[in-house]
Amino acid sequence: MRDVAIIGYHRMLPSLQNTAEESQMVSIVVSGALNQAGLSRRDVDFFCSGSCDYNMGRPFSFVMALDGIGAWPPACESHVEMDAAWALYEAWVHLQMGHAEIAVVYGFGKSSLVDMEMVSTQQLDPYFLAPLGVTGTDLAGMQAAALLNTGRYSTRDFAEVVIRSRTAVGGSGTAKELLQAPQLHGPLRAHDLPVRADGAAAVVLAAGPRACVHGAAHIIGIDHRIEAHSVGARDLSQSASTALAGKQAGVVNVDVAELHASYSHQEFILKDALNLGGGVVLNPSGGSLVDDIPMVSGLIRLGEAAVAIREGGANRAVAHASSGPCLQQNLVCLLEGGRG
Repeated sequence: MRDVAIIGYHRMLPSLQNTAEESQMVSIVVSGALNQAGLSRRDVDFFCSGSCDYNMGRPFSFVMALDGIGAWPPACESHVEMDAAWALYEAWVHLQMGHAEIAVVYGFGKSSLVDMEMVSTQQLDPYFLAPLGVTGTDLAGMQAAALLNTGRYSTRDFAEVVIRSRTAVGGSGTAKELLQAPQLHGPLRAHDLPVRADGAAAVVLAAGPRACVHGAAHIIGIDHRIEAHSVGARDLSQSASTALAGKQAGVVNVDVAELHASYSHQEFILKDALNLGGGVVLNPSGGSLVDDIPMVSGLIRLGEAAVAIREGGANRAVAHASSGPCLQQNLVCLLEGGRG
């Protein structure tokens, strides 16, 4: 296996409504990530992006975004209709096969352009579940209820996750105050739901000798798995696919975990699946609960885990990305520093 590392990362500050075009957003984050890595576009062999035309509300938005990386110099390019964390996986495979030495992965999304609940319903079973009009948040409420029924956690535990996430981005409050709010979706209250946002992010990957630079976050394990399509065919209080992906990625002895938990209760499901102990710092960036950007939040978890290593807060970090209802698809990446 080739040594592959994240050597650059940049994200736009989240916005409830970003008026920039796709190409502008991409140009900003790609330039920022390359600047951090000390590279230019001429150094890049492979670009890979993650986005969804449904979420952007227009056809072929990923083609329009290519203006952000420029037509010259020419480079190999690919795209996944998924969170850009899966684009990173494709780029990692591309580097492992020796087809490139430097790759840039980027993702962009705007929740302000569409009704995200309506769009997410299109992922469900088209014969039995989607016609009911059930939303991703409705299903998340069912998942939270299933977790509460196990007796392992309480709604107060959910509220404490929210307080910690908000504190990480300068917010405040108490669990007692939050628990006075009415329930909206089963046991979930408004604060348990993600804050939808617009934004973009990019990372730079390097392979072989070019990965051995100071502050690099080396990918020492990565894997992704998928649950059954029907939410009724699995135990919603657990995430078997995350557990398997974590095992395959070799997740042990981590200092920091960036988990793509868009709803407060999902952090506990993911923590249990990855066997993360009490000494692991969870979502020091605040996580996707405080700013959930479609097609980008998973890649941001990888970037923020790399930041934890770059800034010396962790020697080993795990990043998790998810897609689909109730944590249907899950990617786990184990990062390590100290090789530069």
